[in-house]
Amino acid sequence: MRPTRSRTPRGFILSLAMAALAAGGSLTLAAAQPKADRLVTGSIPANTKMPAAKPWSGESGASGHPEMTAEAIRAAADDFPRCIQSLWPQAARHGVSRASFETLTNGLKPDLRLMDLMDSQPEFTKSFWDYLDVLITDARIQKGRELLEKYRPVFDRVEHAYGVDRHILAAIWGVETNYSTLAGDRPVLRSVATLACIGRRQAYFRDEFLIALEILHRRDIAPEHFVGSWAGAFGPTQFMPRAFKRFAVDFDGDGHRDTVDSIPDMLASTANMMKRNGWQAGHSWGYEVVVPATLDFSLADKARMLSMRQWEQLGVHRVNRAAFPRPDDHAFLLVPAGVQGPGFLMTHNFRVIMKYNPAEAYALAIGHLADRLRGGAAFVQDWPRYERVLSRAERLELQQLLANHGFNIGEPDGRLGGETRAAIRAFQSRTGRVPDGFASASVLDMLRGR
Repeated sequence: MRPTRSRTPRGFILSLAMAALAAGGSLTLAAAQPKADRLVTGSIPANTKMPAAKPWSGESGASGHPEMTAEAIRAAADDFPRCIQSLWPQAARHGVSRASFETLTNGLKPDLRLMDLMDSQPEFTKSFWDYLDVLITDARIQKGRELLEKYRPVFDRVEHAYGVDRHILAAIWGVETNYSTLAGDRPVLRSVATLACIGRRQAYFRDEFLIALEILHRRDIAPEHFVGSWAGAFGPTQFMPRAFKRFAVDFDGDGHRDTVDSIPDMLASTANMMKRNGWQAGHSWGYEVVVPATLDFSLADKARMLSMRQWEQLGVHRVNRAAFPRPDDHAFLLVPAGVQGPGFLMTHNFRVIMKYNPAEAYALAIGHLADRLRGGAAFVQDWPRYERVLSRAERLELQQLLANHGFNIGEPDGRLGGETRAAIRAFQSRTGRVPDGFASASVLDMLRGR
């Protein structure tokens, strides 16, 4: 257990620090937490001037959402002060005092650069193989193994308390922030305030903003360390404020739930989230499998959960003909590159990882990095790197063309999820191609020509 830190209010100095962070200014709080008590290197140290934020492009978002047009963004930015003040009654219901609300929101300005970032999330826009190449590296594997050894006693205690595989926890830490080295430098309060009043997800981010106010009011996180990603995720495993409120725990016993600077709190809080979302102790996240080209690819659907034994009867088997350790476990089939790439049987625990981040590529990266950290091998089958990856505009065009041809793809957004893959399979079947649901350039060309 680390020494208990004093959280005695620092009066005027602390208020200045909070206000500077909220407004996106530089931090020069000399009375910051002593370096000896910091267990993570991802937060912004005192006396460090934050880099100037890149400005908004001034262009409409790529999603095509009406609230992401340049005109709508400018209008909402002009209305930003009124929007923030209108949230005071809700902040009061979150237990935030009027004095804290005024201090934290005084001088708060929107960060419009977030409008560009909102529509360009890489886990939805990169190919699976490009995404994995960035996240699963020899350096990241080596660093993760070093941290698993360095914090072995903590991992032991957390794994015993929550039943969540330590390698999964280390993988989340590695993928989210490269083990605290890329935790983000944007003031969380400013980010969630911006998104609460501007853009296409205001209803979602208003609650995040109100809880961020609550966190600062309660002083669970030191205000000078309350920085993170463009969307407001903070700490080594990137908790959103709402997730923090639901799942954060005080595992080191110092009286504060600190998922930024306490390794025990961070790991235990992440494990608590996974457990409460349904993590099954002792079960895998999934397996790489070989999929025959003759398979009925309509079975490759999240809703089609078959036992490992049933998948084997359909000709789907583990790479190298390895046996499934739990043949009666159920899983769904994921073929992100169609018949040209590797397939995966995903268990219930894969779905739990997706509750952390709903992108399939993200969950696959977590599962695979965890396997590599415990000594597992790289994927056996090759990805179709010869295929040209569709741009976001092309993905959106593909979805719109599918919709024009009468296929149900939901709301076109440039993200190729389950509904889009099902529509592609239906189109491929209609045109005499292998219906594997892979969004290739040739599929787009065929849609354009019909």
